[in-house]
Amino acid sequence: MSSSSIVARNISVEFPIYENSHRSLKKAVLNLTTGGRIGQDAGRHAIVRAIDDLSFSFTEGERVGLIGHNGSGKTTLLRTLSGVYAPVRGELKVQGKIASLLDVSMGLDPDATGFENIYLRGILDGLKPARIRSKIDEIADFSELGDYLNLPVRTYSSGMMLRLAFAISTSVEADILIMDEWLSVGDAAFSIKAAERLEGLVGKASVLVVASHDPSLVARVCNRKILMEHGRMVADEPVSPPEKSDAPLVSHAAQIPH
Repeated sequence: MSSSSIVARNISVEFPIYENSHRSLKKAVLNLTTGGRIGQDAGRHAIVRAIDDLSFSFTEGERVGLIGHNGSGKTTLLRTLSGVYAPVRGELKVQGKIASLLDVSMGLDPDATGFENIYLRGILDGLKPARIRSKIDEIADFSELGDYLNLPVRTYSSGMMLRLAFAISTSVEADILIMDEWLSVGDAAFSIKAAERLEGLVGKASVLVVASHDPSLVARVCNRKILMEHGRMVADEPVSPPEKSDAPLVSHAAQIPH
């Protein structure tokens, strides 16, 4: 069986801006969260080059932390690795199954019940119905939503919806895990359980790529860190392992409201 890996050769990701007025162009550029450099495409439209000629390889056993200021291109790179964006130039090769935790609520249908959403998300992830059925009890137990799973998701509080989304998203089995910050869901007791589940998922993955603003998280979870600026990788260095700690990563999490 082949090892899991991600290999990129000179990839670039660009976003055109079609507003004509100077005011609209300025507003669009200021509102962009992808960062990068401003230029023009062949049709003379303004473009933002969010990922600029990157080459790298992430291989078996690597835990890669992406760091950098807001707008440096971290999230755009994660979305490109997850298949949300396609490079306009270069080549991206992925060996292994990817699980993306960039937006755990993506794909939930507010008019469908909790149980129906488990099926819908499973189908979106390419699972067969029999495989989805085998996961239902475990997802339901973890979410702690009980009979609410028989009700439409639009009747849920935001915290209940995120519990369901988290339970579904972290039930995956994948070779490569893509994350934007660490996730935590719900009250203190549930947050601890969620952190332990997430650590287990990370431990099973062959390759982890996580973007974070938290240096202590990168130091604890990663063995390699990459600094990004304006869509480019300006530093790539190993991470020294910290002292062993058995505490779950709740304190380092990107807290989700409940």
